[in-house]
Amino acid sequence: MHKIKDIKKPILKEMNLFEDKFKSSLKTSVPLLDKIMHYIIKRKGKQMRPMFVFLSAKLFGNIKDGSYTAASLIELLHTATLVHDDVIDESNFRRGVFSINALWKNKISVLVGDFLLSRGLLLAVENNEFTLLKIMSKAVKEMSEGELLQIEKTRKLNITEEVYFEIIKKKTAALIAACCESGASSANTSKENIEIMKQFGENVGIAFQIKDDLFDYTQSPLIGKPTGLDIREKKMTLPLIFTLNQVDKVEKKFIINTIKNDSKNSKKVEKIIELVKENKGLEFAESKMNYYFNKSIKLLDNFENNDAKKSLTQLVEYVVKRKK
Repeated sequence: MHKIKDIKKPILKEMNLFEDKFKSSLKTSVPLLDKIMHYIIKRKGKQMRPMFVFLSAKLFGNIKDGSYTAASLIELLHTATLVHDDVIDESNFRRGVFSINALWKNKISVLVGDFLLSRGLLLAVENNEFTLLKIMSKAVKEMSEGELLQIEKTRKLNITEEVYFEIIKKKTAALIAACCESGASSANTSKENIEIMKQFGENVGIAFQIKDDLFDYTQSPLIGKPTGLDIREKKMTLPLIFTLNQVDKVEKKFIINTIKNDSKNSKKVEKIIELVKENKGLEFAESKMNYYFNKSIKLLDNFENNDAKKSLTQLVEYVVKRKK
């Protein structure tokens, strides 16, 4: 599997400069907020989304100022959604360390997320990047709708495969699609190329979420969440949805009752994981993930070979082969 540091090579200089710009965008005169911003900076993730922005821009030529604004806005928005997600999920850990929610509680976490979101949108306005603002505002709308749709369907536990894909297109894929769309747009390429990159990002985003679903059924010390966490949080993942359509009435009733009324029961959760594995739920989800992986790679065939295209291909491979 390709390493992130190798994938970054064509945009290493840009990523380093982006880090400085991102840090400066988090500056604030409010002491408590400043303290939390430093905590966020110290615990940054792999920064895959800014990589998608820069590689999508470099695919069509040189990286411009607008690419940096797009990458910073995306990372601010992504960080805001993570902070808010931890409030929604009542999660105490993020990337293996305490979440903002665990340390500063709900009220402050919601306000921190709002600050990050508004800071990102303001960044676009300050730089007169109104096309970028439109792309990102659409993504925020989609992500909010996706979260609410998931909450609504989780309450009733009536998620079909079709509804599942509608949720993840909005909740996860919309932001990666926005990364690739805004990156291509910042390079001033054609509308056709921008649309292809948006579709590319959406397919990558769907594959990314299915890979996340699969982590819930595998035990690994590398993953920052315990096995079965999605089941405990009553989230309907693709392997589980497929399994519910395969099992008999008794087993289906057991799964639904456990998720509805006894999702914290470790033995019952383990039994559900066994049923998913026995009924080839993981294989089905993997085949769907590979379908979207292949779809995204095929879209890149529209463009000439260069270092950025090679790294984008490697980044998509990383998404589906990563261990955490």
